[in-house]
Amino acid sequence: MKKGVFEIKVFDFFSSAHHLRNYKGKCERIHGHNWKVELVVSGQELENGMLIDFAILKEKLKGVLDILDHRDLNTIPFFKKKNPTSENICLYIYEKMEKVLEKYSVSIKTVTVWENEKQCASYVKVR
Repeated sequence: MKKGVFEIKVFDFFSSAHHLRNYKGKCERIHGHNWKVELVVSGQELENGMLIDFAILKEKLKGVLDILDHRDLNTIPFFKKKNPTSENICLYIYEKMEKVLEKYSVSIKTVTVWENEKQCASYVKVR
């Protein structure tokens, strides 16, 4: 019989500016967003009835988003090589969160980033 997994998610926000390189359209000019980020983690092992304390997960996510908050994303080293698209912002957050959560028994399932209430991108690592 297969075991299920637990899944929890937290949300947070950051504001930043960016522009897209090698793109023809209005997004090639610097502009800003109030980004919404959803982080979903999963696992099977509960400690004291919790997969991970929501407070810890929110604190770790905030620490990563603080690097991006009120910044021109194009000036961050990661985005000097990769265009600061919603997709690459997901990847950036995923990679940073993977490092800060490695001592916990959770796996990141999904990072989703909304540019606005009508569109978002997600990164899901295939295992």
